[in-house]
Amino acid sequence: MISKVTVSEARGVDFIDRVVQLRGWVRTRRDSKGGFSFVELNDGTSLGNIQIIVAQSLPNYETTIKSITAGSSILVEGLVKKSPAQGQATEIEAAKIELIGESDAATYPLQKKGHSLEFLRSIAHLRVRTNTFGAVARIRNTVSYSTHRFFQESGFVYVHTPIITASDCEGAGQMFRVTSLDTDNPPRDNEGKIDYSKDFFGKPSYLTVSGQLNAEAYCIGMGKVYTFGPTFRAENSNTSRHAAEFWMIEPEIAFCELSENMDWAERYLKRLISDVLLERRDDIEFFNRTDSTLIDTLNGVISSQFVRLSYTDAISILEKSDKKFDYKVGWGIDLQSEHERYLTEEHFKSPVILYDYPRTIKPFYMRLNEDGRTVRAMDILVPRVGEIIGGSEREYRLEHLEERLREQNLDIKTYNWYVDLRRYGSVPHSGFGLGLERALMFITGIGNIRDVLPFPRTPNNCDY
Repeated sequence: MISKVTVSEARGVDFIDRVVQLRGWVRTRRDSKGGFSFVELNDGTSLGNIQIIVAQSLPNYETTIKSITAGSSILVEGLVKKSPAQGQATEIEAAKIELIGESDAATYPLQKKGHSLEFLRSIAHLRVRTNTFGAVARIRNTVSYSTHRFFQESGFVYVHTPIITASDCEGAGQMFRVTSLDTDNPPRDNEGKIDYSKDFFGKPSYLTVSGQLNAEAYCIGMGKVYTFGPTFRAENSNTSRHAAEFWMIEPEIAFCELSENMDWAERYLKRLISDVLLERRDDIEFFNRTDSTLIDTLNGVISSQFVRLSYTDAISILEKSDKKFDYKVGWGIDLQSEHERYLTEEHFKSPVILYDYPRTIKPFYMRLNEDGRTVRAMDILVPRVGEIIGGSEREYRLEHLEERLREQNLDIKTYNWYVDLRRYGSVPHSGFGLGLERALMFITGIGNIRDVLPFPRTPNNCDY
């Protein structure tokens, strides 16, 4: 009986001396003088390939096997044998090979050589067939699954929040507009302004920047909820850390104050890293080959007790340091990555949770402290990347929320439903957000967000 297996399974010892069938894509094929061909096959389930030994006695050796090139898709049936070669436990002695899809050797861009990440971005539809992007995809899958396991095991309810919204959660205005109007010739009112009453939703609408506000509505009724979905920012920032479309995980917890929110965020981050190290060890070790401190850094986060430090104390530490920063330090500034990395990598040598930020640099929904100057915000900072999680205790007091909306020149009518939550059974509640891609950059050591997104959306890039 032939067992249908994956490359990952065939590379293990459980299938030795068994006949199996595999399907996948050819990485390389080379011919030996002894009348054999060696085919390296991968199907995406494993960092490593499986070696297929093909004897010239196969009926289609001359007509098919010798025409197989890198990128071709094939079906293989054969016997799994213990491999005498170093670096692989098994190999397959082929009894049958079928060519499923040809690959033009003259034009196939993924040859057996090193390719720069910049070049691979130009062929995003093919780059997942490389070791780097295959590993990123598997780690991304593990982090996503780990997220659901963590929150489901902790009693959270998964909520699907809208992708189209009329509310700007961050109040920054960097949103993509969604419209059914003819943008070349839109209807206009008596003042010459675009008449959005004739639009599909009857008002300006946008792609969401966050599911948080809607999650708050469900948390005040369900207790503990989380969202996990795409978010969008029309921020024309062509940097290694920004993308127009990315994925966010946002839990929201009722009857929860800031210190407990920190506990949840720390546990969640440690769980993600632990699961990746346990379940995708081969992929992490692959990245560790070029970034030799990566695994130590990840283990350091898991074993650390995160330092908890007020923003005010952090500013004092930065001001007293001998470090020369590119961005000037002073109370009231929005900390830059260089400041955050100094705190985690040089001063504390540990992840840090900063809290109680100035009200002037934080959104309207964060609870105002008694000092009137700060809000109950918190950010988790880790080595290498700085901020990886941001959250807060939410402003659940009606009068203070209305004050904060006016302070930031936001129309209370637009947020009427959100304000309504403070009128009917409001409770202290908190939440945080983790950008999936920011976490993947930290976990893999990859320095550009474009390389942890399957199909990155950045300025002037929406090709795939």
